[in-house]
Amino acid sequence: MARSEKKYIDIAKIIEESDAGVLKKLPKFIIKLIARIIRQNEMNRILTKYEDYTGVDFLPKMIEEFNLKLEIEGKENLPKNGKCFFASNHPYGILDGLILTLTVSEKYGTLKAIGNDAFMFLPQLRPLIATVNVFGRSSKEYIKALEDTYNSDVPITHFPAGVVSRKYDGKVQDSEWQKSFITKAISCKRDIVPFHFLGKNTRLFYLIFVLRQFLGIKLNIELLLLPREMFKKRNKTIKLIIGKPIPYSMFDKSLSHIEWAQKVRSLVYDLGKKNKLLINK
Repeated sequence: MARSEKKYIDIAKIIEESDAGVLKKLPKFIIKLIARIIRQNEMNRILTKYEDYTGVDFLPKMIEEFNLKLEIEGKENLPKNGKCFFASNHPYGILDGLILTLTVSEKYGTLKAIGNDAFMFLPQLRPLIATVNVFGRSSKEYIKALEDTYNSDVPITHFPAGVVSRKYDGKVQDSEWQKSFITKAISCKRDIVPFHFLGKNTRLFYLIFVLRQFLGIKLNIELLLLPREMFKKRNKTIKLIIGKPIPYSMFDKSLSHIEWAQKVRSLVYDLGKKNKLLINK
């Protein structure tokens, strides 16, 4: 007997309960259009299909659902001790997060992923997420939970750019990496394991970004396309390269924390330069 589909993602309800007055003024036909763009019905179908799987058990089901082939180089570089930051570039927006957490969980059995509070809408992923509020100030509860995670022995996955890669200076790449993971690596004695995903989203994603920049639109409207981008990767091969751990002791006072963050960012992109083949075009 088929399960009745649950509405894990309900854009109309999210907008209705939002604190943003401008969203509440959107006409119903625009809200319905947004629901179609983010593939709300398909997302809810998948989440209902795998509602009995949570945390690390949910991750391989998503890879299976999208029939992804993973080619991972450098698994031998994953250290025995998982008390590290597993830091990666962020070209896809959803699938790279799933694959990063899957790769780390397969090695260590557990992890925490630094992610924004939008993931709280997905109960299957809640056990894995250490949330931050990227659109406003984080509450005291968020901050305490994050500090507890940093000070634990659990592996932590992180996209230090904080946002999905866009097209800058004519090429798809992350924006400047934030310095917080360097600061926490030093204070919590966590080595950093660099990850590099090869590939990119579709031209439409970057075109919308370039157009809104040209028009001076601050709202990141291209983010609405991320679920579409995920479905576009169905039946594709995703290539991931893992580099050797970077000891936290390397981050001395010769550079500032923000400078060290860009240094690690460069090391991550150097991993990709060794293999120019972009699997997803």
